[in-house]
Amino acid sequence: MSTLPMPSGLSGRSDVVRIGLPLLRSAADACAWGRALRARPLLTQTPERSRRKPIQDFFFTPVQSMLDAIEHRGSSVQAALADDRHTRNCHPVHRAWALEAVPTYLAARARHQAAGYPVTFPVTTEWVGLSRLRKPDTRGVVQYERTAWCRRYATPDGSVREIWIPSIGSAKENRSEAEIAAAAAIAATGVPARGSFGEPYRSVEPDAVKPQQVRVIGVGLADGKPLVLADWDAEEAVRQFEEHAKKRYGAVLDGRALRPGSDCTTCEGLLGCAALPVVPGLLGVPALRRPRKRRSVSISDLRAYNSCPARFHLTRALFIKDGRIENEAIRRGRAVDAWLNDRHGQDARTPCRNVPPPTELPGLTEEELSPAVRMIEEHRTFCPLDGLLESELVRPQWRLAAYDPVVDAVVIADPDLLYTESGGWVWRETKTASRRTWEGRSLLREFPQLALAVLLMAAGVPGGDPRRSRIELEILRENGSVCEEIDPFDQATHNEAREIVAGLAAGWASDETYSPAPGDHCADCEVRRWCTASGEAR
Repeated sequence: MSTLPMPSGLSGRSDVVRIGLPLLRSAADACAWGRALRARPLLTQTPERSRRKPIQDFFFTPVQSMLDAIEHRGSSVQAALADDRHTRNCHPVHRAWALEAVPTYLAARARHQAAGYPVTFPVTTEWVGLSRLRKPDTRGVVQYERTAWCRRYATPDGSVREIWIPSIGSAKENRSEAEIAAAAAIAATGVPARGSFGEPYRSVEPDAVKPQQVRVIGVGLADGKPLVLADWDAEEAVRQFEEHAKKRYGAVLDGRALRPGSDCTTCEGLLGCAALPVVPGLLGVPALRRPRKRRSVSISDLRAYNSCPARFHLTRALFIKDGRIENEAIRRGRAVDAWLNDRHGQDARTPCRNVPPPTELPGLTEEELSPAVRMIEEHRTFCPLDGLLESELVRPQWRLAAYDPVVDAVVIADPDLLYTESGGWVWRETKTASRRTWEGRSLLREFPQLALAVLLMAAGVPGGDPRRSRIELEILRENGSVCEEIDPFDQATHNEAREIVAGLAAGWASDETYSPAPGDHCADCEVRRWCTASGEAR
């Protein structure tokens, strides 16, 4: 253990640590150092960055507000649902979803109580695992705080505590043992505490009754089904914490590796980070008139936005969807990509031509399997591992990120495959198609992720010798597949890429309302049921 080295552009205190459940989760592009900084909540960027949210971007905020009114302030359900103050600053579709989610959550609570569990009542004050030291430890920390984003309930005598963790669709069944154990330990040993932005938590009931039994319950806001993830006595909760969660907390605090990616958006140390490429004007749009909270964006995000801003906001920012099954083409493409990614990552020295084709693919029926397998067989002709030297690097689905300070946005790209070749980097995109691409259309316009790839590679991301770097587009069909090459350093190609990316980003960059754009795409929209504008497309 050691004190965390601080990048430039930070101010505040680093002697208070706060770790919530999300920081315990693993992610392929997690930045260990960024998460260690995030665990020091009293550190802030200097100069201060904007935190303005022109529209609500957290799915549970309006639900939380209405539930607080019902459970803590005695409001009736009808009155809470009718009070527009709870959905202030929410998108109309977000509001409609929230008005359904609240009764669903309350019904889940009633269903759980009817199953024979002890009756529990809402608890207003947070439970926080607090450890206050007399002097700074080897990390330079004087106060450790373990928190759990949840809703809290307890029996009148305090002997039983429950933590309820909401999910948008169904309760998550794949939460890690560390996350469940951490939540249970907070219920078992946490003290009632309060804190405000920029301030440490402080205990408000030091003599609060310690529970004998704790439960961690997941709940889906779509199906209303509660799922008991842990039902332990207090001693077992502490034992589970020691076994599954304690080391994970330490790993978060002591992380030092840098990895540009999704974590950059919330990182207070972004301005002083040497690992994140800074590319002013990458998106090709002017600075915002009114600064706002830092965002991340990908080409798939921009394409979704240009299809319908409302659908983009609900599905990409709030992650709200109605749970419908994707069409066959999307599922087939995802299944083929997953198999190729697994093969290229599992053994980067074995060409796919030397591996038997799959006999099944997750998400595909028996009838849907055959075209996907033929596409995989077509890939054997173009597999980049064939003849690749052992000294070369192979990185399937390796996330890249770059920062555009003009609009304070982290731009994300997920190449299907990155590999080195004689000192250069090759960026490979693989697409599945049921028919031939129209030959008269530009590849960059047909597949705009290639346009972003051109701009990133021309800006030195991911690096390597420009003379030996290129972009490849592999289009897999059941027969007649092709692999095209694109030179990211060709000026005409670069100019076209800038035009395409700027055209896609222009509306997204300045939009603060995300109005719906009804059209044929409404037919398969994941949030149509809550959108009144979708009726205009019928």
